[in-house]
Amino acid sequence: MVKIRSKTILPLIQGGMGVGVSLSRLAGNVALNNCMGVISTAQIGFRDFSKRSQFEKNIDALKEEIKKAREISKGNGMIAINAMVAGTDYKQMITTAVESGIDAIISGAGLPLSLPEIVGDADVALAPIVSSAKALNLILRAWQKKAKRLPDFIVIEGFKAGGHLGFSKKDIATGNIQPLEDILKDCLDLLRQKELDIPVFVAGGIYDKEDIKHFMDLGASGVQMATRFIATDECDASDAFKQVFVNASKDDIDFVISPVGLDGRCINTKFTKALKERKPDIVKCTNCLIPCNYPDTPYCISQALVNAVNGDIENGLVFSGVNGYRITEIVPVKQLIEELMEDYL
Repeated sequence: MVKIRSKTILPLIQGGMGVGVSLSRLAGNVALNNCMGVISTAQIGFRDFSKRSQFEKNIDALKEEIKKAREISKGNGMIAINAMVAGTDYKQMITTAVESGIDAIISGAGLPLSLPEIVGDADVALAPIVSSAKALNLILRAWQKKAKRLPDFIVIEGFKAGGHLGFSKKDIATGNIQPLEDILKDCLDLLRQKELDIPVFVAGGIYDKEDIKHFMDLGASGVQMATRFIATDECDASDAFKQVFVNASKDDIDFVISPVGLDGRCINTKFTKALKERKPDIVKCTNCLIPCNYPDTPYCISQALVNAVNGDIENGLVFSGVNGYRITEIVPVKQLIEELMEDYL
């Protein structure tokens, strides 16, 4: 078990997945089973943008999803949000989550240097996502200097993760990259040097209980897993979205360039294949990421993600970790957690 502030959970975090993949149903059921369930704030109000302003709907949707997740969890585990620093509504998502009584905030897609200042004195656990000890050291120094605060836990994300990566496709292809094991060692060494006792979770390519044991034997406090939770009954995405993973082969795992210039790992679709040949027509730019502004953006990532999560796979973007193709069936959250946490229950 891992203690984070006043809460104690199993050593498993369900990674945040936007747009609409990890909302209240998935996060609530993960927490119900005494782990940390994570709601992605990325364009969380996507179902209703045509009726109201994007900003207003995202705020209202986040409040509602946190409330629903709390009801589903019955007070077990922890409910967290994942908020991207690169999001144009980053500060508003943080303050809304805090006002809604969120247990924890996990923040990446950029360095969350201002996170403690936004949160203030609220009783909420804070965790940066980092991809190197250098980034972690910068965050530790900034948080202590600006807010006299340290992370309550840390998530280290390696190059085998899905979605936006802190590594380039070129470096991954050439092997010019640190394995997750080495990043973990560097970060643990840094914390020891600073005499800090902070739980460290690893993410990116963690697939089964053998992977979990491997990293916990190396000193990790736990793991964060996202892709495995897509293929669950309670995942908030459409059945068609989930089935993409069941049907995928190893050759289907590929990379896509995000409109903000970052490489992202995905499962190939008709849409991602077309991106390599032409710039698709953009019906509307939602201006969700920094610095992504129409007409310079190569495509609207929100539109592509919404298409996919709603089941329009041909016109959608499906992010996946490196092991997404290994999924063969859709199972209940409880069954998956019991399988992964067998040694810790």
